[in-house]
Amino acid sequence: MPTKPLRVLVLGGTGEARCLAERLVADERISVITSLAGVTREPRSFAGALRTGGFGGAKGLQTFVVDERIDLLIDAAHPFAAQISANAAKASRGSGIQCLRLERPPWELQEGDRLTNVPDVQAAADAIPRGARAFVTVGRQDVAAFLVREDISVVARMIEPPDVAVPDHAEIILARPPFALADEKALMETKGISVLVAKNSGGTATEAKIVAARELSLQVIMVVRPEKPPVPTAADVDEMVDLIEGELG
Repeated sequence: MPTKPLRVLVLGGTGEARCLAERLVADERISVITSLAGVTREPRSFAGALRTGGFGGAKGLQTFVVDERIDLLIDAAHPFAAQISANAAKASRGSGIQCLRLERPPWELQEGDRLTNVPDVQAAADAIPRGARAFVTVGRQDVAAFLVREDISVVARMIEPPDVAVPDHAEIILARPPFALADEKALMETKGISVLVAKNSGGTATEAKIVAARELSLQVIMVVRPEKPPVPTAADVDEMVDLIEGELG
């Protein structure tokens, strides 16, 4: 008699989530659903089943995993998606269904970095010196805090346009990672950037901007990651697949 497939729910939103879905779909012992919050209006395609939209908090997620007979919950959301990760941990505790987290390591300070760590986006906006030309890469949902600074000029890059009005002292660049180092350096030099603002997302897709700022001796204002509930965590897709193999026995 065939063994029932392991039903896995992946909370996506990252490149690692897409890669993980591809790996899991290729395994006939696993049935995978990837869930996206719906923040990105035109997300890239995912292997396997896909759902879009919220669950209605931790309780709604708990109800979903029970009703859908999910065997394993994988939090592969963005490192700054603290609420999603908190909901996943609560749903896991409430349902008794194991939760694993796939989260890439943060970037580490290196020689030559002119780095200022700040606790949140508002602190990052406040830390930009008057008269600076800031390259802001915190995403469309958090860009408003920078656009109200009339004493600086802003070049903000994001995947999709912001939902707020863009003042004359700001420029929006729409682009999707990954980004090459040569292109990042050229952009910063052409735009006359004096300070880079970023979230410590980690990974290779957007690391080139950090390296470019280092090589150009630019100030970097970095938003540190939020605290998340402790769950078993893998740093990359291969490590996560090993953890899932353990769940399969």
